[in-house]
Amino acid sequence: MEPPENSSKDSNSYELAEKIILRWDSTASEEARERMIFETDRQEADLYLQAVDEIQRSLSNASISTSSNNNNAADDQSKVNTTIQIAMARLEDEFLNILITHSSAVETDSLFDPTSSSVSTPSYHELEEDDSLNNDNSSHSNLLQLQHCESSDSSSYRSTSSIREVDLMPAEAICDLQAIAMRMISSGYLRECIQVYGSVRKSVVDSSCRKVGIEKLSIGDIQKLEWEALESKIRRWIRAARVCVRILFASEKKLCEQIFECVGTDIDDACFMETVKGPAIQLFNFAEAISISRRSPEKLFKILDLHDALMDLLPDIEAVFDSKSSDSVRVQAAEILSRLAEAARGILSEFENAVLREPSRVPVPGGTIHPLTRYVMNYISLISDYKQTLIELIMSKPSAGPRYSGDPSTPDMEFAELEGKTPLVLHLIWIIVVLQFNLDGKSKHYKDASLAHLFIMNNVHYIVHKVKGSPELREMIGDDYLRKLTGKFRQAATSYQRATWVSVLYCLRDEGLHVSGAFSSGVSKNALRERFKAFNAMFEEVHRTQATWLIPDAQLREELRISMSERLIPAYRSFLGRFRSHIESGKHPENYIKYSVEDLETAVLDFFEGYPVSQHLRRR
Repeated sequence: MEPPENSSKDSNSYELAEKIILRWDSTASEEARERMIFETDRQEADLYLQAVDEIQRSLSNASISTSSNNNNAADDQSKVNTTIQIAMARLEDEFLNILITHSSAVETDSLFDPTSSSVSTPSYHELEEDDSLNNDNSSHSNLLQLQHCESSDSSSYRSTSSIREVDLMPAEAICDLQAIAMRMISSGYLRECIQVYGSVRKSVVDSSCRKVGIEKLSIGDIQKLEWEALESKIRRWIRAARVCVRILFASEKKLCEQIFECVGTDIDDACFMETVKGPAIQLFNFAEAISISRRSPEKLFKILDLHDALMDLLPDIEAVFDSKSSDSVRVQAAEILSRLAEAARGILSEFENAVLREPSRVPVPGGTIHPLTRYVMNYISLISDYKQTLIELIMSKPSAGPRYSGDPSTPDMEFAELEGKTPLVLHLIWIIVVLQFNLDGKSKHYKDASLAHLFIMNNVHYIVHKVKGSPELREMIGDDYLRKLTGKFRQAATSYQRATWVSVLYCLRDEGLHVSGAFSSGVSKNALRERFKAFNAMFEEVHRTQATWLIPDAQLREELRISMSERLIPAYRSFLGRFRSHIESGKHPENYIKYSVEDLETAVLDFFEGYPVSQHLRRR
C-alpha cells in the first residue's frame, strides 16, 4: 500500500496534467481550436507531452488515490479514459498539422541533373543522417524521454551505392512526430496514427512522382497508345523510375524509420507501405503493360532498355522494399523483368520469321540495295549494341533446318560449322542466312540475269560492309563467316561479268573471219564488218542499260569497272590492232569502227551511276 504522501502527490500530478489536457480541448475552447500546441513555444509542447505521460501512468495504475472505494475507482477510471481520448484527439490534430506543414513534393529538377549531389550516381556519397536528433536537449529530454532511434546505416538498403536518401523534413519536426506517435500508439491509437500519416504522405509521394514524369495510366490505357508515343514515355519512365526507387521511395522509408522505428513494432513498414504502395504499383504498371503488349520487331530495343533499367534497379527495389509487407512490390518487379526477357526472346524469333517471309516482289530499280537489307542490317547492328543483355537472355539456338533438309521454303544452316558460337551469335548469323535466302528469291524477279547478279552483289556487299563497320558485330560474327560472305558477293560479281561480257567479247574472236583463196587477203571483210557492227550494237545496248544500274558503294563500283576494263579494253585493242586496216581500206570505215579504245575507256565510267546517258557514246 502506497504511503499517503505518495498518493496525494500522484493525485496532484494527475489533476495538473488533466488541467493541461482540458485547456487544449478544441471542443471546449475557442483558443484551443485556433492555436496549435507545437506551433507555440517549445515549453508548452513539452508540458503537454508530459501531461499525456502522466495521464497514461494514471490509466495504467487504475486508480488516482488510495482512499478511493471501488465505485469511486470506476468513476475515476472513466474520467481518465475521457481525458486520454481528449488528449489523443488533440495529438492526432497536432500530428496531422505537423505533417501537412512540413510535407511538400520533392524538388525534382536537381534529381535529374548529373552535377547535382542528389543524383543517383556512384560518385556521390549517400546523404548523412542528421546527427542533431541524437543530441540531448536538457530542457526537455527528461520529460519526453526521447531517444533518436539509431538509423540503420548498416542495413542493406543504405549500403546500396546507387540509393540517395534526402531529408524530407527538418529534424525538429521529426522529433515532434516521433514523440506524438509514441504516445498515440502506446494508448492504442495505432490505426489512427497510420491513417493520418498515410493520408498526408501518400499525396506527397503521388505529387513527387507526377513531377518526375510518372503518369496515372491504367495498363489498358498504355496498351492503347501508339508505339511512337510510347517510345518517348519509356525514355521518361526509365529516368523517373530511377528517381522514384532510389530517392523518393528510399527517402520515404528513411522518414518512416526515423518517426516509427523506436516504437518497437513493424509500424514503420506498415506506414511505409501505406504511403508508397499505390505510387509503386502505378510506377510498375507501366513496365508491366509494355511487357505484355503485342510483340513487333520495332519494340525490341525499347523493351531491352526497359529490361536493363529494371535489372539495374532490382537490387535497389529489393533493398527498399525489404520487409514482408512489401514483398508484393518485389514480386511484381521480378515478374515484369521475366516477362520483358520473354518478350525480347519472342520478338527476336518473330523478326527472323518476318525477314524470311517478307513478301515484296517488285524488283528495286537498278539492282541497288533492297530496303529490307538496310533494315535488317541496321537492326542486327543495334542488336550487337545490346550484346551483354542478349547473351544472357538468348539461351537456345534458332529453329533452323539442317543442310539438305529438302524444304524449299526454308534456308539450310549447318550448326556444326559454327561450333563454339553463343546462341545469340547463331541467331544473328541465322538472320543473315534468311535475309540472303529472301534476297535470292527476289533476284529471280529480274528478267535480266546480269542485273540479278548485280543485285545479289550489291546486297551481300552491303551486309559485309555493315558487319565490318561494327566492331561488336564483327567480333560476334567472326572472320570465318565474314570471308564466306565476301566470297559470295565476289562470286556474284564474277557471275555478273560472265552474264554480261561473254557475248560481247565473243564478237572479238578471230574464228570465222579468215578465208582461203588466191585472190583473198585471208580475212573476210563482210564477216569482219558484221563483227564490228555486232560489237558496237551489243556494247551500246549494255552501256545504255547498265548506266542506269546502280552500285551505291563507290569503291565497289570502281573495282567492278576496273575488272570490266581489264577484260574488255585489251580484247578490243588487240582486235582493233589486227583488223583495223582491213576496214579502213574499204568504204565508210566509220560505220564499223565507231569507237577508239579511249572511247570505250571513257564509256566504262558511265556504268552503274544510276541515271541514263546520251543515246550515243562520247567519241573522240
